[in-house]
Amino acid sequence: MNKTLTAASLALALGAALTVAAAPVAAQNKISDKEHCYGVALKGKNDCKAGAGTTCAGTSQRDYQGNAWSMVPKGTCEKTASSTSPTGYGQLKEFKEKKA
Repeated sequence: MNKTLTAASLALALGAALTVAAAPVAAQNKISDKEHCYGVALKGKNDCKAGAGTTCAGTSQRDYQGNAWSMVPKGTCEKTASSTSPTGYGQLKEFKEKKA
């Protein structure tokens, strides 16, 4: 019985170790499938960077703020509408907002 219990414990420990080791790789793949998109976040809904006087996520002060970004699927940023962007779409870099 002890050999069976020991073998089962070893198999469980090995499985757990492999799962933990694979987690950062899976997370990295999800991040690499996304990109920062400036000018598409709604007020208080940005992922990070919202200009002077703000701390980070959830701190954008207005809709479509040119220096606040959200993570979007790679390749979709410049196809996403932004009413303040010079092109009318999200940008891969922060921008000075056009007047509405």
